[in-house]
Amino acid sequence: MRAILALEDGRTFTGESFGATGTSVGEVCFNTSLSGYQEVLTDPSYRGQVVAMTCPQIGNYGINALDNESDQPHVRGFVIEELSPVASSWRSEETLEAYLSRWNVCGIQGIDTRALTRHLRDKGAMKGCLTTLAKNTEEAVLWARQGTGVVGQDFVKEVTPEAAYDWDPQSELSREWSIATPGGDLVAGVGGRFKPLPPVRHRVVAYDFGMKRNILRRLRQEGFAVRVVPAGTPAEDVLALKPDGVFLSNGPGDPAALGYVHENIRRIVGRVPVFGICLGHQMLAYAFGGKTFKLKFGHRGGNQPVQDLRTGKVTITSQNHGFAVDPDSLPPEVEVTHINLNDQTVEGLRHRSEPVFSVQYHPEAAPGPNDASYFFDQFSELIEGKR
Repeated sequence: MRAILALEDGRTFTGESFGATGTSVGEVCFNTSLSGYQEVLTDPSYRGQVVAMTCPQIGNYGINALDNESDQPHVRGFVIEELSPVASSWRSEETLEAYLSRWNVCGIQGIDTRALTRHLRDKGAMKGCLTTLAKNTEEAVLWARQGTGVVGQDFVKEVTPEAAYDWDPQSELSREWSIATPGGDLVAGVGGRFKPLPPVRHRVVAYDFGMKRNILRRLRQEGFAVRVVPAGTPAEDVLALKPDGVFLSNGPGDPAALGYVHENIRRIVGRVPVFGICLGHQMLAYAFGGKTFKLKFGHRGGNQPVQDLRTGKVTITSQNHGFAVDPDSLPPEVEVTHINLNDQTVEGLRHRSEPVFSVQYHPEAAPGPNDASYFFDQFSELIEGKR
């Protein structure tokens, strides 16, 4: 079946539908990761967006439940150049097309994703419509222009949990999967063999703004027991739990639209150690009195170079964000610690006197490199120092 991807500026692409049929409207953006399409689909940070993958063939290793970053896909639509005709991994439980059909997510293949990416880089991320129902491209462009986009939108309320819960109290969901042969200290389980977890050293509260599951896995793998709370949980309720620290997660939408979150974080800073990732990093900036701005086409993929300004060290990072912190809006007591070497935007912050720090990227990866995983150790050291 024919499918159309139409952008609000009038540019259109015609290809073949896969997954579900229908019409989806959202902000069109691109991700440069070579693998990890399943993690991209299930990352709540993509709420409200139509995602194009720059890798030319997608779907070659299928879908399996262990690699999900949440319980469902969150993208509005999925754009690829070629859908793999086979899913060859022994871990695969279903094909990409079957997965998208089951969750009613529209996909389009057979378009020039390189041309689409170059257009978005030149003109910027913009509203788009992915449809199998439009009579012609003109109608699809009209539908794209009628969409809401991302600016000013609070998508966090759509993805945050309804109630608080304890993550992995049985210490089974966080075990690291291994391809190693049986033996040693590996533990058998459904889907393979797993490395055992360390004992709990710290108890933290995590604000879930649309948190990727691998963040929770990594926290537990580093010895953190995690109580997850909804985005709107009052600061007083969090502090009443007497946590060793507070974690601020990633999430979707416009950080400027989350004033209720800014205020809660403002009341927590200075009371306990705080670590923020991605949207959590941006929320900290607002709590300090700073602001954010919309990036032209965002940073999405596993190949973003970031420099630590204190050491000069460069790491390759996994990122997914369309907004960035304005460094000129930050007060003197907040230091910019990391920058993106592609465009010099802010990638890390720390408070000069309080035990608070954040990064714009994803040290838990999934997908992406693990160069920045040491930040979980730094969070532990920050808590130990505060004690």
